[in-house]
Amino acid sequence: MKIVVVVLTLFLSNCKERQTQEIKTEEITFSKEGTLQVFRKDSLLVTLDMEFAETDYEVQTGLMYRQSMRDNQGMLFIFPDVAMHSFYMKNTEFPLDIIFIDENQRIASFQKNAQPLNEAGLSSVVPVKFVLEINAGLSDQWNLMEGDSITYTKD
Repeated sequence: MKIVVVVLTLFLSNCKERQTQEIKTEEITFSKEGTLQVFRKDSLLVTLDMEFAETDYEVQTGLMYRQSMRDNQGMLFIFPDVAMHSFYMKNTEFPLDIIFIDENQRIASFQKNAQPLNEAGLSSVVPVKFVLEINAGLSDQWNLMEGDSITYTKD
């Protein structure tokens, strides 16, 4: 009987130790997959390194679980159809400007300074095919406007 109690005590203490161990996950880092340029008429406004979100998983996670992004980086969501889209900032740890882009690759609307970890829906207001996420404040810094256009290339 003493052996059973000792074995059970050791087993329970090992389980308790495992429960208190911190689970570490790998940091998600930016992976350059292409380049995006923003134009006003024929004038180049900015060139960005781009990561693309196209699969269901990539679209659902976006920039979640990341600490930050450089000002020359962004994420472009490419949807199969033109539709109304709504984004939220769940598990996104830094503020973003969310730029909604129509099927003609023209900026259609903005959601500026989307706040980290906020689960409120941020609507495109109009049907769009693309969504560009950049660091908050950059759309104002670059003076981006509805009607500006984008082009992108994949590496």
